[in-house]
Amino acid sequence: MSAKLDQQSVDTIRFLAVDMVQKADSGHPGLPLDAAPMAYVLWKRYLKHNPLNPLWPDRDRFVLSAGHGSALLYALLFLAGYGLTLDDLRQFRQWGSKTPGHPERGHTPGVETTTGPLGQGFANAVGMAIAETQLAARYNRDTYTIIDHHTYVIASDGDMMEGVASEAASLAGHLKLGKLICFYDDNSVTLAGSTDVTFSENCIQRFQAYGWHTATVEDGNDLAALDSALSAARLEVARPSLIRVRTHIGFGSPAQDSYKAHGSPLGKDNVRKTKEKLGWPLEPDFLVPDDVSAHMREAVAQGRDQESAWMQLFNDYKSHYPELYAELRQRLQGELPEGWAADIPRFDTDEKGIATREASGKIMNAIAPRLPALVGGSADLDPSTKTALSKFGDFRPPRTGETGPRDADEEHGDYTGRNIHFGVREHAMGSIVNGLAAHGGFIPYGATFLIFSDYMRPPIRLAALMGLHLVHVFTHDSIALGEDGPTHQPVEQLASLRAIPNVTVIRPADANETAVAWQVAVETRDRPVLLALSRQKLPTLDRARYASADGLRQGAYVLSDAPDSRPTLILIASGSEVSLIVAAAERLAAEGIAVRCVSMPSWELFDRLPQAEREAVLPPSVSARLAVEMAVTQGWEKYVGPQGAMLGIDRFGASAPGDTVVREYGFTVDHVCRAGKALLNQGASTRDG
Repeated sequence: MSAKLDQQSVDTIRFLAVDMVQKADSGHPGLPLDAAPMAYVLWKRYLKHNPLNPLWPDRDRFVLSAGHGSALLYALLFLAGYGLTLDDLRQFRQWGSKTPGHPERGHTPGVETTTGPLGQGFANAVGMAIAETQLAARYNRDTYTIIDHHTYVIASDGDMMEGVASEAASLAGHLKLGKLICFYDDNSVTLAGSTDVTFSENCIQRFQAYGWHTATVEDGNDLAALDSALSAARLEVARPSLIRVRTHIGFGSPAQDSYKAHGSPLGKDNVRKTKEKLGWPLEPDFLVPDDVSAHMREAVAQGRDQESAWMQLFNDYKSHYPELYAELRQRLQGELPEGWAADIPRFDTDEKGIATREASGKIMNAIAPRLPALVGGSADLDPSTKTALSKFGDFRPPRTGETGPRDADEEHGDYTGRNIHFGVREHAMGSIVNGLAAHGGFIPYGATFLIFSDYMRPPIRLAALMGLHLVHVFTHDSIALGEDGPTHQPVEQLASLRAIPNVTVIRPADANETAVAWQVAVETRDRPVLLALSRQKLPTLDRARYASADGLRQGAYVLSDAPDSRPTLILIASGSEVSLIVAAAERLAAEGIAVRCVSMPSWELFDRLPQAEREAVLPPSVSARLAVEMAVTQGWEKYVGPQGAMLGIDRFGASAPGDTVVREYGFTVDHVCRAGKALLNQGASTRDG
């Protein structure tokens, strides 16, 4: 391989990116100009992938965490043969193009995860590395190394500053994820200026303290040094690796080493000057020399041969380990095992009942043996969220020289373990769960208190944007948790999560609704599902008297009805407040008021029903509607209508025993009855008038 062809390939990547940004008159040319050499060495010499099948399960994963440099990734995908055309590059950042402003998973072939919000891609990569490690430990046998790939990242100074990257890096080092390798593009510039203004820490020492292998390449244009550092990182199997590469943002341009190269086109004159300085032809734009095209497209034949060899190995594996083969194949294809839900418990009627977090834990442990793809954990809250899979061990490296106390009943675990201990790292947990889902082969879950979903909004939003199949278990879902007070009592969180497009939020009313909620969560393939569960016990409703909990699948259903299904008042609630409206309805019915009770665990599921089915639950002819939920009232107007009302909480909670807080905030049978009667009286006054 000639040095001339290497350099020509690097410059082709650079100027495809520069031309994309210039034609769009929008974008970020600085990173592609400085990072093209490291990207070239990785993609040409090390990356295991098949451009003809971007979803080959044993491919290496490449994450451009610095997603603003998307033109770099599109140039690589085009040159490697992923089906992008020069016209696609010319349509960079334009309506309907395959080359949007930041990389979007599912939109452009070869993009592993949606990046742009800095730090997220880095943390996603940690999840991908966990995925590879767990699958390899569970399925590889003897000479059958079925799962064997790396996760590579290009991260920027901005990624290094984001707290989510620090959280994820800390966990990755602790877990000794040796197949995770990150290029740190250290160009000492951010959007607003030099890093001297904001960022003087020694990242190498920080990552060493996390337990990472580190190396520095002093000249980002030194292909031999990049190759050597990457080769050494691949040999370091017991630690993740950070390769700091000293680069010059906007390399070769008049804006080199300036923040002005970060997020603005160079301009026609400066594009010309950059090409002249680096010896690149001024015309035509989007130039790809024939020898570079042939050189880079070798990835197609190489990838085809690599996948073919892997398929042969996988088929041989089938004959030796048929049960493992069937299980792994099913996981990789995202299929659910037959009878996976057969052991979900049914909960007997019980006035005292069970907290829905407790019911959820029983359900999770019932489905886990039949659902090996279910893997996840909590942000140091398993005893409270009840999300530990009790028979499946902890995901963790071998215990070598470990000191400190350990519970006598603690599972030793290893990399086959299915319980991931995220530590007190909610933000990283959300992003790592995204990485597990994006990798494939998992139905991952994370768990924390509902209030702490605030730490996780960026990854939840990105999971929704990508349509990832994952579950978050949010417990302690209301002011009823009591003494911990307003810092821990969620009020606005349900509304804020419901506001995110392509998310399904489910707040079940009792243990049996929780069982159905878990079925919906496992079966939902195209979006994240968020479960909001109670800390306090909730009555398990008598389903011989009330409608089946399967009604949860509709999002809202008639739990109990007025005689002849002709209500004058509809009471609507979710979660723990359903038992409250049931009790209120009984009292109102005794007074001769025709009441319909509607359990509404999920707005999103209900909104997907045809209009006629929605109106069968909430008939337009009944305007007296009262919604009851221990949360902000925002959004409920859609369901109660202009003449309805909402009993909610538009202020923060308070510290006191849970029963006291609930009573003082008006969530009592008396208050619900008074509010319902007030609506009926208001309607009568309106009609009389």
